[in-house]
Order: sequence, then C-alpha cells, then structure tokens
Amino acid sequence: METLSRRTATDQAGRPVLSYVEGTREGRRCADLAEELAPGAVEVILRDMPGWIISGGEDLGRRLLAAGARPRRHAHVHSRDLRAAPAPAEWAETGYGVVSCDAVPAAEVFPAWRAAYGPGHPDHHPVDDAELLEKELEPLLAGRSYGPLLPCGGLLLRDGRVVAGVLVGDRGDPPPLGGPWVYDVFRDPSPQYAGLGAVMLRRALALATLHGLPALGLAVTEGNPARRLYERLGFRHLLTSVTVVVPG
Repeated sequence: METLSRRTATDQAGRPVLSYVEGTREGRRCADLAEELAPGAVEVILRDMPGWIISGGEDLGRRLLAAGARPRRHAHVHSRDLRAAPAPAEWAETGYGVVSCDAVPAAEVFPAWRAAYGPGHPDHHPVDDAELLEKELEPLLAGRSYGPLLPCGGLLLRDGRVVAGVLVGDRGDPPPLGGPWVYDVFRDPSPQYAGLGAVMLRRALALATLHGLPALGLAVTEGNPARRLYERLGFRHLLTSVTVVVPG
C-alpha cells in the first residue's frame, strides 16, 4: 500500500532546514510532523509555504505565531505500541453492524461526523457545511488527504445510518510518530450512542494487532475530554504539537 514520504525544504543556499510529511487539510497544503533540521526553517516556511498548514513542535509553532501565523490547533500526540501491548482479539467484535470507510458516501457520513464536533468542542469547524464536506471529509474518506485508509478503521451503522466511525491510515515514517495513525474517531453525540466511539477505537486496535501493525498513533486537541479515553485504552503521550496557518 502506498504511504506518504517525507519531503525536505531548503534555504537559499540549498541547505536542508525542514523535514515534513505533505498532505492536504481543508483544501490547504499541509506540512505535518514538521521537524527543523537547521536554523532558518521559519524563514523558509514564510517564504515558500504561504497559506500552508504547518504542524510541528511547540517551539517551531511559537516562532511561527510570533511571525504572524494564525493558530489552528494545540494537540497532544499519543501512541500505543501493539507489539509490546497487543490489543485483545475480542475487541474486534463490536456487536454492531460495521462497514468499511468506503462503503458509504461521504454525504451520509457527514451528519454524525459534523455533529460530533459541534459548537464548544475543541475541534469544531466554524465553516459552512458544504465547504467542510467538500474540503475536509470527502478527501479524507477518499484517501486524498494523507493517503489510503487502512481496513482496521470502519463505520458503525444503527438503523441504517452512520452514527460512529474510526478513520485509520498510514502516515509514512516509522512509529511512533509515523506509521498507522487514527485520523479521526467520532460518534453522534446523542445519548443513545454514548460509548460507540470507544467501541470503534477498541475494534481498530484489535484489528491493527491482528493485521500485524506495529503501533497505532493519534493526536488529541488540548481540552478534548476524549484524551482520558485514549489513555485508558493504552495510548501513551509522546509530545505536544502546535499547528498554524502560514500568512499569505
């Protein structure tokens, strides 16, 4: 399966100053897992990446913010090592109808996904529904944002409609900061669906273990109470990242 590879940005002298994984997010080009290789990375980002979304360490994020970038996300990166701590096989059985992420049109996934991040949620998107569907969810489900989705993800159906899901792909690079990654876990916030996000995440961990994947990583936004669930399921904190939008 195709995975994303790292790219390198250079300064005017041709020296590598920034390493990153390129993708798209909300219709913008994105440099994810950005790592500074040498002084001058901020200057190169401002010069060569106007309008990009940049996600990297706190220090890089702070300096980009000071240079005029717009804050987008403050998140904590976690990973569960599936070789040292394999998930129980019984977690793969949910007791509900689950289909692959490409089995349902994005427009039918959107209502539950959108409702999961309503006003007041740290990951709420204050943009028009049609734009969010076209620029965020459709590319993600189609594998255009970060690469093809892995079969350990899925969508949970109740009464013939999607009410929860986990989207998993491969970010390239070795774990724990790359490799198999939870791009999104969501559920309809209605009380009757409480706990189904956890059910789907446990399923993803179990299937990833059964498929021989070495680890599963994710990022959770500061202030999102789901972080407690992730830690209960064996995800361990690795680092804190800052995501910004470059001026221009």
